[in-house]
Formats: sequence, structure tokens, C-alpha cells
Amino acid sequence: MKILVCGAGGMLGRDLVRAGAAAGHEVSGLTRAELDVTDRGAVRRALADARPDALLNCAGWTDVDGAEEHEAEATRVNGDGAGNVAGEAAEAGARVLYVSSDYVFDGAKAEPYLESDATAPLSAYGRSKLAGETATAAANRRHFVVRSSWLFGAGGGNFVVTMLRLGRERDELRVVHDQVGCPTWTGHLAEGLLGVVTREEYGVHHLAGGGQCSWCDFAREIFKQAGLSCEVHPITTAEYPLPATRPAYSVLRSGRGLELPAWQDGLERYLAEQKAPAP
Repeated sequence: MKILVCGAGGMLGRDLVRAGAAAGHEVSGLTRAELDVTDRGAVRRALADARPDALLNCAGWTDVDGAEEHEAEATRVNGDGAGNVAGEAAEAGARVLYVSSDYVFDGAKAEPYLESDATAPLSAYGRSKLAGETATAAANRRHFVVRSSWLFGAGGGNFVVTMLRLGRERDELRVVHDQVGCPTWTGHLAEGLLGVVTREEYGVHHLAGGGQCSWCDFAREIFKQAGLSCEVHPITTAEYPLPATRPAYSVLRSGRGLELPAWQDGLERYLAEQKAPAP
């Protein structure tokens, strides 16, 4: 399959380009500097040049807290930009995949969220991602909306990077324990997305690391696997307020039978990758 990745400079985009090539696909990628998805004409020209069978849209506004003060800008990228990508893909005869978020849910459910569950975002970021889902579905009949969560991978800032830095600087940390989700390594997610886009099961999909944990549990496992001696003390969300409201429980499961390896396995792979010498 001939695949074009938008947002190829980010954690997930990089892994998608790499995984796609390893799987034998003809893959090209465009970074944010190379393609502004809010510029529909630029998207049209990029598709005319690449002529892909499938377009994987990883481009997006990712600053969750920053979106609270800049919701219009976040929605322009995550919503309008997604519509541009999906619409131009449809015009070019290509299928499109939009990467969305667990933050489209309010976290009030007491069991894992399925694709069929009602959305109710609590934050500007969540609303902007839901706008992208809606725009993608409206603009291209051959669409995939894939929700994932708590991403970490090479080439970008993430929770693991932050914890490793702090764990080397301090003997103890306070980390939120009353938010529960599914940490997802972008290497595993990239392989899963390629599996989704090569089939014709259009619509909404959930794809996240297997299992679940709190941020506090995640931090402890990071230190355990990295061999760092840093004690982690649980605190509540109220004790660590942030501009954007996060869902308390946003565990994702797929009613379509999709699964990724356990999040602990993803963390192990990520840490091993970080230690490996550059080729």
C-alpha cells in the first residue's frame, strides 16, 4: 500500500514511517514544517504529489493545557485541519485515518470505554479532538477514527521522559493516583494503526496499551524498569491542579477485537530503544 503520513516529525509519525517501511509499504511522511494541515490548498498539493492509497493523519495540536486558553487555535488544527485532510483524501480517492484521544470521554464510566460509548469531553483539547473525529467522518466515507491514550515514544516529550529526568534528580516524587488510563508505546500503536488502515473496517476504533494503571503506578514501573531508586508518593488530582480537566478513568477497550501488547511491554521496548546505540 502507498501511504502518506501527516505529522511525520512527531513520536507517532516517526514510528509510523518506520513501521510502514518495515512492513513493505511505500511510505512517505510530511512534518508540520512541510505541511500545514490548516491550509487546504497545501494538503491538496501534497496529495497530488504523493498520490497515496491511504493517508494517516497524526498532525495535531498536542498541548492539552495550552488549549484551554487557545481553544480556537487547537480546534483549527485538530478539527478544521482534520477535515481538510479527510476531504482532500476523499477527492484523491484515498482512505484516511485520524488519530484521536481518550480525552473525548468524561471519565465517569466505571468500566473500560468501547467505541460505542457516548463522548463528553471535559477539556478544550478533548473538544478539539472530537471536532476532528466529526470532521473526518463527514468528509470521507472511507475513514478510520482511532482513539488511543497516554502516548510515549522516541523523539518527543512525554511522561516517561519527564519521570526519568526527575527520578535522576530527586529521591522522591508525588504523582497523581486518581487518574487511570492505558499508557501506549507509539511503536506498538504504529503497528496497530497499519493493521487498521489496511483493512476496510471503517469507523471508530479503540487501540491502546493492554492493561491499565494510574499515573502513580506508571511512574513506579518506569523507575523499576530503569533501575532508579526514587520513591513515589500518591496524591490526588486536586493536589496537583492543571488548567485542563482530565478524565478520572479513560481506559479504552475495543469492541472490534483489537488489542495491543501490555503497556509494561511497551515501556520495556521503549527503554531498550533509548539505550540502543544510534545506527
